[in-house]
Amino acid sequence: MPATYKQYIGGEWRDASNGATWDVINPATEEVVCTVPYGRAADCEAAIDAAATAFPEWSRRTAYERGAILKAAADLMRARADALARTTVLESGKPIAQARGEWTVAADLFEWFAEEGKRAYGRIVPSRVASKRLLVIKQPIGVVGVITAWNFPAYNVARASAAALAAGCTVVARPSEFTPLAAMEMVGILVEAGLPAGVMNVINGEPEPMGQAMLAHPACAKVHFTGSVRVGKHLMDGASRTVTRLSLELGGNAPVLVFPDVDVKQVAAGAVASKFRNGGQVCVAPQRFLVHERVKEEFVSQVGERVLSLRVGPGLDPETQVGPLINARQRERVAALVDSARASGATVRAGGSVPRDRAKGYFYEPTLVADVQPSMPLYSEEIFGPVMPVVSFDEVDEAIAFANSTRYGLAAYVWTADLRTAARAWERLEFGMIGVNEWTPQAVEVPFPGWKESGLGREGGVEGLEEYLETKVVAIGGL
Repeated sequence: MPATYKQYIGGEWRDASNGATWDVINPATEEVVCTVPYGRAADCEAAIDAAATAFPEWSRRTAYERGAILKAAADLMRARADALARTTVLESGKPIAQARGEWTVAADLFEWFAEEGKRAYGRIVPSRVASKRLLVIKQPIGVVGVITAWNFPAYNVARASAAALAAGCTVVARPSEFTPLAAMEMVGILVEAGLPAGVMNVINGEPEPMGQAMLAHPACAKVHFTGSVRVGKHLMDGASRTVTRLSLELGGNAPVLVFPDVDVKQVAAGAVASKFRNGGQVCVAPQRFLVHERVKEEFVSQVGERVLSLRVGPGLDPETQVGPLINARQRERVAALVDSARASGATVRAGGSVPRDRAKGYFYEPTLVADVQPSMPLYSEEIFGPVMPVVSFDEVDEAIAFANSTRYGLAAYVWTADLRTAARAWERLEFGMIGVNEWTPQAVEVPFPGWKESGLGREGGVEGLEEYLETKVVAIGGL
């Protein structure tokens, strides 16, 4: 692993080409964790050049050879999970147990794709001409640019990079400037596991110039992006000029449909644990709680008790359940959404302000807001913070209509004891992942699909490997 945190380009740890630096801030203390390079387009171009140079040799290795390196890296991540988690807490603020879990899943991703890369099958297609043979084969797409968000600094990088490397691609990863340390640790582990120079590169610097460099460079065949809808659309505009392939994971506004036949106490407990994970800074986090009128007050009461008891603090404290938001701007945005809902008639039943005992750090109280209306921004926008809005409904069709009234389509949740109600909901909800009596519909071995403006492409599972493969038809005649 790196003794100091720098860019890794072509097998070398490097400073930025322009000499610029960036202070990584601990969101719990507002103190500098460390100072890292902060480059520009030239750094990205150099990394793509290095990846392009490394691609022929890496792509010609067998899937078994590539998989052995990725599996070794997974083992190292598991062995060092405690130390890696601590680094992630310092740069992201999340509770230490959640950071440790994130690195465990990152390791799972590398191990899964180490094995799945061996199953990049082609096929033989019967020809209608007796003297011809038709083959369909899969080959790696080339150099892949990976741009990721700060909420899961290890998982986000691993999800795309593990699949790309297993497929035989080479990678240029540009993590969020707010949380670049996890990616630097990850590439150090891959190098230690035997990854050749140039196969995995990590850069840090100006988002716009680096993103445009990936789109413009003729050797960069694909860009994977995790982040906002606004930036995703901007990348789509740029990709139209160069026909660069994209996969986009652009967030969500997940509805939770709670029907009156459930164990309200049990659902409330799970809702709080899931909603406030990582301070609500999770793209698949349950966000809009659509609760049947018959159990709304009981649900709000049960949730309110639990929200008030959540322990807020720095992530390195093992007692902490909710850490800080990533920066002051995000905290101000969350506070503005709550204040707007309150001014429009919603009722704040718990939280709703900055904790008085936290003079430093970007903390916001875990918050429960009842009597929310669909016209409020707190309902229609992705919150990405520790706020739970509750809306009531009377009929199944009304709840489904409420749930689908969003431009997002990533995850949705249904809680009911009636199989007919569950099936009616999961078939009509316009979302890529549906959790039925389940808070974690995503998994390493299944795809992570976003509908509507939640994204393009499929990370994870068999589909995740396919994202980094080209399809080629070989026709052999004269036989």
